[in-house]
Order: sequence, then C-alpha cells, then structure tokens
Amino acid sequence: MEATLALEDGTCFGGVAAGAQGEARGEVVFNTSMTGYQEVLTDPSYAGQIVTMTCPEIGNYGVAGDDVESRAPQVAGFVVREESPVASNWRAEGTLRDYLVANHIVAIADIDTRALTRRLRSGGVMRGVIATGDGLERLALVERARSIPKMEGSDLVRGVTSERPFDWPSEDPSEFGVPPERRATRRLKIAAYDFGMKWNILRRLSAHGCDVRVYPATTPASEVLASGPDGVFLSNGPGDPAPLTYAIDNAKALVAANVPVFGICLGHQILGLAMGGATFKLKFGHRGANHPVKKLHTGRVEITSQNHGFAVDPSSLPGDVEVTHVNLNDGTVEGLRHRTRPVFSVQYHPEASPGPHDADYLFDEFIELIEKR
Repeated sequence: MEATLALEDGTCFGGVAAGAQGEARGEVVFNTSMTGYQEVLTDPSYAGQIVTMTCPEIGNYGVAGDDVESRAPQVAGFVVREESPVASNWRAEGTLRDYLVANHIVAIADIDTRALTRRLRSGGVMRGVIATGDGLERLALVERARSIPKMEGSDLVRGVTSERPFDWPSEDPSEFGVPPERRATRRLKIAAYDFGMKWNILRRLSAHGCDVRVYPATTPASEVLASGPDGVFLSNGPGDPAPLTYAIDNAKALVAANVPVFGICLGHQILGLAMGGATFKLKFGHRGANHPVKKLHTGRVEITSQNHGFAVDPSSLPGDVEVTHVNLNDGTVEGLRHRTRPVFSVQYHPEASPGPHDADYLFDEFIELIEKR
C-alpha cells in the first residue's frame, strides 16, 4: 500500500506503508541512532512526534519484549528508508512491521530519509502527517499538517505519566546492562517523578542499590517529601518544559527542602526553570546515541544518548547555579549543579538505552551525594 509524508512547508514524500493503516500527525524529527529502534519507539519523550531514523535499514533484528522502555510504543508515527522484512536475531519475537501494526503505529518506508533529514536540519523540525492509501490528495495533507498544534506551549506530560504511584521491583544488577561500579552501602529510598520515564532508568537506579517509588507528574512535592525519601529523581519526558508550572513549582519546593535531587532530560530543564533559568526551543533538537558532551571540571568527553527539543539558556542562570557539561556540537548546556544545594542535572540519558554507557557514573554521583548527607 502507498503512503505519503507531508510537511507543513509543502514538501511531500511518497513511499509505502510500513505499519498500521490510517493517519499519523505530529512534529517530524530525526534520530541518528544506528540501533535501538524499539527503545526509540517506546520512549515516552517522543510523544506527539513522528520519528525519522537516519540509519538506512531498520528492523533487521526484529523486536523483543525485554527491549521496551514503557508500556507500549509512544511515537506518533515512524519513518524509515528501508524496512527489513525479516527479523534475524535469536532474541526476536517478531518483525518490526508486525509490531507497528499490532500497536497501531502508522509508518512509512521507501522514502529518501537523507533528503528529509537535510530539510529538517536546514528548516528546523516541522509539523507533518503520514497517511496511507492510494491517490492521496497531497495539498489536503499539507493543510492538515499546518493545523497541528505546535509543540511550544503544549503540556504533553499529562498524557504519558503514570496514573498512580507504584514501586519498581528490585533488579539483579547483572541482568540489565553492565554491572554498576558503585552500589549504595544500604538500600536507598528514591522518589522518582514520572514525566514520561524510561524503564531502564528504574532498572539502573535499582541496580545501583535503590528502592524506587514512582510518582505521577502532578504529585505535590509535599506528598513526596512526606514519604521521607533519601533522594528525588526527575525523569525525562516529552515536549516544552515551560508550561509545566506544576512540575516547576514542585521542583522549587524540592530545592528549598535541601533534599538531594537528580534530574535528566525534561527533568533537567524543569530544574533549570525552578532555579531561575529560562529555556528555548532548539532548531532541530538532539536525538541519537552519539552526541559528544564535555564535562567542564575534568575535560572528559562522553558519548551520550539524547532526545530533546528544548534547552536551558545559560545566560539566564543565576549565580548560584553553574554549568557542568556542554554539548560539543553546538555549545548548548548539558549539565547543571547548584553551588550550595544537593541538586544536579544533565540534559542527556545516563541509562544508555539505546546508547553508550559513558554516563552511568552519574548514578554513582547521585548515590554519593545522598550518602554524604
């Protein structure tokens, strides 16, 4: 079956349907990871977005139940150059196409993803529509793309956060990923705000010796603090941090309470706003498992996994907040630390799913920060 991708600037790409039939609408972005497409599909940070994979062949190792990062795929739509018709891996439980169809994800293949990526890099991310079927009216699809609400100012977190608090089961440190270099000397009690959390974050916290209770994004800070956590984690999530006033107010209360706080991705941006900074939208964002980040204190360069479209403005930060990491591609802020409070954050994903393990030490630093208090 034919399929069409239409962008708000009037550009259209013809291809074939590679998933469910129907129509998908969202902000069209690109991800430069060579592997990890199932983790990308199930990352709640991609809510409201049509994800383009720049690697030319996707689906060759199929899908597996252990590789999901949330309850189900979260992307609005999926774009690939070539969809592998077979799943060649001993862990595979099915093909990518069957997985997309079963989860009602509209996808398109056989398009020039290189040309699409170049357009997004030059013009910035755009709203778009994927529609399946023969004889589609392209001008109508472009108009539908232009009618999609913009990402800026939209609260996407409420659609992906958990409905109620829950406890994450204890994990065997050797079962998922590399064994941690450091484990807590006692089981630490961590409260984690779910803004669209990936499950491998919970796995890594557990592997490092933490008992984690996950709270919905709108849970008042007073309720979280009343549970007596050793530390609080602010998770990744989708969209613009600025309209999340409830999360920003809660983060302010956590900073004021002097409890150890560690934030990543959207949680990093929320902390930046809570500590007096401002955020802005990036032209085409950072999405992939190969982004170089420099730790300013040591000069060490980490290759990191990233997925975000907004960043903290360094010129807006007050004097009691320091920048700890920068992106070597564009110089944007990748890490913050409060000078007097036990609070720090990074823009990237230390749980390496998908991606490298260079940043796993950040979980060690969180545990050390807690145990020093």
